[in-house]
Amino acid sequence: QVQLVESGGGLVQPGGSLRLSCAASGSIFRIYVMGWYRQVLGKQRELVATITGTGITNYADSVKGRFTISGDNAKNMVYLQMNGLKPEDTAVYYCKLSFLGKDYWGQGTQVTVSS
Repeated sequence: QVQLVESGGGLVQPGGSLRLSCAASGSIFRIYVMGWYRQVLGKQRELVATITGTGITNYADSVKGRFTISGDNAKNMVYLQMNGLKPEDTAVYYCKLSFLGKDYWGQGTQVTVSS
């Protein structure tokens, strides 16, 4: 069984930065896709960024140039560096792992961008 634990959310002013971390328990090797999604209350969860075990990345247009996803296979960790944060980035951010045909989700971490 794979479990995901996110950390790194919080309150930040517009233009600020945060780094989210996601730790995956269990052995997932390199044959996975991990990603960050976000959800605002009352709206659908949306893709932010994904990364494969071989390092291929994908970003939502709204975060390109501001957010960077990276992974550490040795530690089963995925990170989301968020720079130039805007109030519209405020949401609960979820880590997702897709591995061997199954999807796993973390519990979510709140990111609030406000002055």
